[in-house]
Amino acid sequence: MTMVRDEGLTLPRWIDYYGGQVGQTNLIVLDDNSIDGSTQDLPCTVFRLPPPPWKRPWSKTRLQLANSLSRGLLACHDAVIFTDVDEFLVPDPARYVGLSDYLASTADRRVVAPLALEVLHNDRLEPALDENSPLLQQRRFVKFSPAMCKPLVKRVPQNWDGAFHRIHAPFEVDPDLWMLHLKYADVTVLDQVAEQRRQVHEQENRGHPKSFWPMGAAALREKLVSWTMEAETNPALPEFDAGEVDLNRLIAPFGDGTWTASANQVASLDDGPLRELPERFRDAF
Repeated sequence: MTMVRDEGLTLPRWIDYYGGQVGQTNLIVLDDNSIDGSTQDLPCTVFRLPPPPWKRPWSKTRLQLANSLSRGLLACHDAVIFTDVDEFLVPDPARYVGLSDYLASTADRRVVAPLALEVLHNDRLEPALDENSPLLQQRRFVKFSPAMCKPLVKRVPQNWDGAFHRIHAPFEVDPDLWMLHLKYADVTVLDQVAEQRRQVHEQENRGHPKSFWPMGAAALREKLVSWTMEAETNPALPEFDAGEVDLNRLIAPFGDGTWTASANQVASLDDGPLRELPERFRDAF
């Protein structure tokens, strides 16, 4: 499942990737009043939401929809996954032949969080995306993002919470399941998404005031430059190795009956080391 509004630049890739992994008939798109035509004539299930204002704020409405749907779906499916439209779950190609193979091989895991990496565009070294070539062949810089190690895969009816960063069940991060977050993978797309989210934040109060939502395109571009600067001073960056991060102490009780990755997303991007995506992942999509 995913929830979108006017995601014409990213939704086709989400449908193409996950449809290839689990079948398009197993995809659900919650359409939050898109007007760009991106949710028309899709080859999967689309639920169109009525226009706001809703009975509850956007963040709580999104959670209630996903939690209620997931409980029903688990009556006839083995697992339910919710991702944002720019989040791509990729099992380690050295161990699994795609997502269906991974899910079948880890059927004993009640809740799974992926190891999350931010894919970062350095536009001083990398050109604009060529849509006819694999994206990850064109973007090689990544940073580990501990706060984005969200419990996205579940086989139990326990509710997600906290913008899907928390869940009412204990879980662990599986270093064999990577989540590649594409929000910062192309500056052109970033500009559009950043301005769109800034406007929605100001008009509808969506997104936490201390998150990236209030930042416009210029501010986020400046951040992206700082996050990728090391590639220009150190042309021999090592590949990311899951063994270099400590996942054992990352997940902790939140205090309200949920578990979450106890980390700060902004700080990890500001301070974490820049790495290259391992070659074995570069043809994933």
